[in-house]
Amino acid sequence: MGVDVIVVGAGVAGLAAARALVLAGQDVVVLEARDRIGGRTWTDTALGVPVDLGASWIHGVDGNPLWALAPAFGIDTVEFTVGSFQFDGRPIAWHDPTGAALQDPAVSSFVDDLHTVDRLLDGAVAAAAPGVSYAEVVAAVLSSLGWSGDRALRVSEYLAHRSEDLCGAPVTDLDAHGLEEEHVPGDEVVFPRGYGQYAAALADGLDVRTGAVVTEVAQNDERVRVTTADGAVFSAASAVVTVPLGVLQAGDVVFDPPLPDPVAGAMGRLGFGVYDKVFLRFPTRFWGSDWVIRQQGPAGVDWHSWYDMSRVTGEPVLAALVGGAGARRLERLTDDEIVTEGLAGLRHMFGGAVPAPQAVRITRWAADPFARGSYSYLHVGASTDDHDLLGTAVGRVQLAGEATWGDDPATVHGALLSGLRAAGRVLGRPVSAAALAGAVPAA
Repeated sequence: MGVDVIVVGAGVAGLAAARALVLAGQDVVVLEARDRIGGRTWTDTALGVPVDLGASWIHGVDGNPLWALAPAFGIDTVEFTVGSFQFDGRPIAWHDPTGAALQDPAVSSFVDDLHTVDRLLDGAVAAAAPGVSYAEVVAAVLSSLGWSGDRALRVSEYLAHRSEDLCGAPVTDLDAHGLEEEHVPGDEVVFPRGYGQYAAALADGLDVRTGAVVTEVAQNDERVRVTTADGAVFSAASAVVTVPLGVLQAGDVVFDPPLPDPVAGAMGRLGFGVYDKVFLRFPTRFWGSDWVIRQQGPAGVDWHSWYDMSRVTGEPVLAALVGGAGARRLERLTDDEIVTEGLAGLRHMFGGAVPAPQAVRITRWAADPFARGSYSYLHVGASTDDHDLLGTAVGRVQLAGEATWGDDPATVHGALLSGLRAAGRVLGRPVSAAALAGAVPAA
């Protein structure tokens, strides 16, 4: 089959690229390995209400193309700004290592400590030598303050959880500059009907072939040939490959000729983290009115953050978000074992009367062969330039996706913008996100 452009992957990056190209008059086919579209955006209704198993938030609405597209696509949003950089200003319930709710003035003192360290981290990160981890920078700041004991431990564990939340990686694996990419302006929002609405809107009118597992991308001076696991062969003038970094690093897609430096070098240096979710739907909302519940100390090593999804779903649903080594450990357990651990963590805070959940949904992104993780991060030894280097065009082939977007990697809007960059290169002119709201002409 011959077309103008083959897009590999029907996540937001691939669908954005394909839609922009089709709207510009290109003949495009999208090959998607899964039996669904959306990639790492995946809205599921197994709990009886929509929940996002992958991406959940628009991280920072100011100037964000997804925020601008929401009304055009008819997507409703709810403000939910409770990320790892927000220590206060939203209802957060802090629980000390015994499980007891932390009260003022202890809460104010702890939050003040976080703000103090956060201010000093900017300078410490700027001065960090190449190859220094975020953990080492945090330790240096705490040492400069002369803090020790429980005071230092509470702050360092929170900042370790920040690394797990935002990068899906242990704080010792994250480069000192790895969280500079995570500062985004404006409030954050979520979607009562799910992030999957974006994929559905972007895919409308496109030729998307699901169940097409791409195994090889070969090119010469004239054409690109893409082969799938069932032996189907597609030919085009150009190809945009948007599979996740974890799939690329595993060698699941063979490139002929092999990807050269700087693309291959960047691919090897960047990290790919794991971030999983445990959704529990309860008969009642026993946890009160707080938006997020945070557990300090040993009981919160993996179960440190619970989010009240009733703000989004209208039903009593809690979501535990677990990243890094904790997520990889949980993926080796059964669903029953995970629920038992999660309930133990909740009962540590709220007592033995916490009921059993009525429904459960658990993700395992590392075990997913078409993801092999959740999103990219700056591994120790990587450079902030490596994301964009990964997106360098190689002849008739280029990579797109969140891992290739240097300004805001590990975000859905970064994925979308990378897809538009790829489409613009094919067309020889820039493509705006606003254009995606246009209707695809009938075939």
